[in-house]
Amino acid sequence: MTIEIVVGGGAVLLALVVVGTMIGLWRTSKAEGVARKQFAATKERGALPPSLHPKVDAGLCIGSGTCVEVCPETDVLAVIDGKAELVNPTACIGHGECLRACPVDAISLVLGNERRGVDIPLVSTTFETNVEGMFIVGELGGMGLIYNAMTQALQCMTAIRKDLPAKVDGVHQLFIVGAGPAGIAASLSAMEGKIDFVTVDQESLGGTVLHYPRNKIVMTKPVKVPLYGKIKVTEVTKEALLEVWEDIVAKTGLEVKTKTKVEGIKKADDGIFDIKTSAGDFRAQRVILAMGRRGSPRKMRVEGEDKSKVVYRLVDPEHYAGKKVMIIGGGDSAVEAAIALGQEGVETKLCYRKKSFDRIKPKNSKRLDAAVEKGQVELVLEANPHEVKDGHMVVKCGDELIEHENDYVIVNIGGVLPTKFLEAAGVEIKTFKGEAFAPANQ
Repeated sequence: MTIEIVVGGGAVLLALVVVGTMIGLWRTSKAEGVARKQFAATKERGALPPSLHPKVDAGLCIGSGTCVEVCPETDVLAVIDGKAELVNPTACIGHGECLRACPVDAISLVLGNERRGVDIPLVSTTFETNVEGMFIVGELGGMGLIYNAMTQALQCMTAIRKDLPAKVDGVHQLFIVGAGPAGIAASLSAMEGKIDFVTVDQESLGGTVLHYPRNKIVMTKPVKVPLYGKIKVTEVTKEALLEVWEDIVAKTGLEVKTKTKVEGIKKADDGIFDIKTSAGDFRAQRVILAMGRRGSPRKMRVEGEDKSKVVYRLVDPEHYAGKKVMIIGGGDSAVEAAIALGQEGVETKLCYRKKSFDRIKPKNSKRLDAAVEKGQVELVLEANPHEVKDGHMVVKCGDELIEHENDYVIVNIGGVLPTKFLEAAGVEIKTFKGEAFAPANQ
């Protein structure tokens, strides 16, 4: 009797295990089927992000799936036929968690692609450029993600603090350009080390974050910074993150010279950097460039672009209430701005030179489709800006010129890397076209 019960129980247990395994296999098969379709669509579009993204060496990959499990964006990678594949490249924002998790080092992080290269200043493992004493961290160096930018800055400061020359009269020990995440982290480390430093920003506290549309969710993860402690956020709005920066300033006494544009940096014969700014000249022993990659907004280069109705970022959609707005661009920033305006009831048109938005994140694609369906956003596709007039924007569709009524034009076509500024300072720049990129914190 006892044996019969044990055997019977075992049979039931075995049956449950078999059924559970079959369900698991069915779910895995279904998930892989979805991934296959997504991968096929990606291959067909030839979509590859110009920003930092993973590249899998199929010869080394063992299909463990750890890269898929650790990716915070959830759908960038998938295991297909026992190998990891990049199935949703446009969703990748360069966390680098996949590289760190791979048990066989089958993943490398690459920048750009064959069709679209990315210019990146060359730096050492301590983020020092070829110009001794000048360092580059954060977005300008290819790492725009907030956590990575701040981590880079702290690592850079560790190296600087270990090898900082003795103080010289009339010369600052450190000059930091940019008050975004990287600049703030570097400044706090300098304060902690009692270093004589100056931090400037051509706009105000927040750096590139200020260019995000109002209420845009900024992805990051907790990071511990000197004199303040752990910034415990994983998902936060732009406004909430800016409040964190302001809280840091209030609690630490950090001083930032805002509205101060750096016009040039040159290393003098005595090894000291001469820095020209809109607020006067400075001298410093070390320089950290924690600027954004935007440098200056990319222009349309059409007649009338200098009119006051043309702006290059959306700050507050409510400002445009009751107005007609045309947005120029086809990337995530342009699409997000159009969606934000449409949701506020602003009469919005989105003008793009191609017939489809093949560079945007899938979530933004769905949101845009919904906004168009609701009549919140009107698409003007296969059209190029031609001329800006007081009450109109003229676009060229094929050989035809078409006027669209508007009160404002918002241009979201990216920024121009401050190449001339960097080259004048003596910094070497490399164009990455799908090549491996391994910053020190990766």
